[in-house]
This record gives sequence, C-alpha cells and structure tokens, in this order.
Amino acid sequence: MSQQQNLSDLEAKLSALSAAEGLALIADRFPGKVVFSTSLGQEDQVITALIASQNLPIQIFSLDTGRLFPETLDLLSRTEAKYRQKIKVYYPTTNSVEKLVGEIGINGFYESVENRKSCCFVRKVEPLKRALAGNEIWITGLRAEQSANRSEMKLIEWDESNQIIKYNPLMDWTFDQMIGYIKEHRIPYNPLHDQGFVSIGCAPCTRAIMPGEDARAGRWWWEDSKKECGLHAR
Repeated sequence: MSQQQNLSDLEAKLSALSAAEGLALIADRFPGKVVFSTSLGQEDQVITALIASQNLPIQIFSLDTGRLFPETLDLLSRTEAKYRQKIKVYYPTTNSVEKLVGEIGINGFYESVENRKSCCFVRKVEPLKRALAGNEIWITGLRAEQSANRSEMKLIEWDESNQIIKYNPLMDWTFDQMIGYIKEHRIPYNPLHDQGFVSIGCAPCTRAIMPGEDARAGRWWWEDSKKECGLHAR
C-alpha cells in the first residue's frame, strides 16, 4: 500500500471515531511507534487525559526550551502526579544554545524574524527531531480554530519535514468543546490561561491576548508572521 493510500485508509477510519477511539486505534495499529508531543497547553492536556484514561502505550514527551514560564513547568509536575504518567522531557543541546546566544544575544530573537526562527530551531525544532526519530506516528494537539494556517491542516497527514505521519485528534474540536471537557473531567491546566494567555510558549515570546484577537496573536507578538515556530511548518 502506498503512503497516500495508507493515509486515506487511516483518515477514513479515524473520521468516524471519537478522539479517544482514534488514539486507541492508532496505538493498536502502530505498537511502540506512537509518540505524543505536549506543550502543556489546554488541547494537549485533554489528549494526555485521553491517553492516561485508557492506559494507552503512547509515549508522551515535552520540549523544555530553557525559557518556559514557571507555571508551565509546575503544570508538567502536576500532570505527571495526577495521571501517574511519566512525561519524557527533551532539551536543546548546550553547545547549540551557547553558540546561538553568542551570535544573537540572550534576547536577540526580538531583532528579526530570522533570529527568532534560529532560536526556535535550536530550542524546539532540533529537540523535536530527536524525540520523533524512529517513530511512525506523531500525535499533536492542533485545532483548526487556532489559526488560518492550522485551519488548512487535516485530521491525519504526512509531515514531510520530519518524515512521519501526524495525527491531530482534536482538529475539529471547538474551543468551547475543549474547555467543557477540561471542566467536566477536572483536567489540570496552566493558570496563565485564566489571565488571557491562550497559546503559551516561551515566556519572552508570549503575551496575553486582547478581546477579539486571534488565539495565536500573543505568540511572537512583535512580528507579522504565521505565528509558527517551525514545529508545524507547511
């Protein structure tokens, strides 16, 4: 079966299933080859809960860039404790960070989009590639509502950059649906969300959004871009 046929077959099956059922199917179909990347955002917390509630053999990992909010790191600890689920943490390499800071400065990412993307590459993209290596399915918490760029993404698709199948089980979930699920199941979440932070990344690169602003407006707020770091490039 070709790659396209395989994706079409998976999409047909997954589109008829709930997010929980889809995760179970993927875990069964690709044993030992499924990983989930969590940034500890609300979407990711829902997926972590779905994985834990079914005791699925899916490895959960997170990227610690070295510039995260203290609240995010605290949530990681609380999440592990609640679900008794170990989250593997990947870090940027010391040499790469030292070289980056030496070239652009500790906050040089404010100076240009190129500098910012270089920082994202060192702190996020390269560690992600290490985390995905050797796996076949990458689960994410992307939702179509999050941005115009993400609205074009599919439930399941081929990620050319990382040479892996990407599964987005919450792609069609609305914000209200997600919040309702979090409340109903008492899922722990980042307290910054209650302060207007919708999409939370590195502390220097994230601000709260104003009423009516796009959900991704608080990310890299000083620049005009697609508001992506390179993890989900198209």
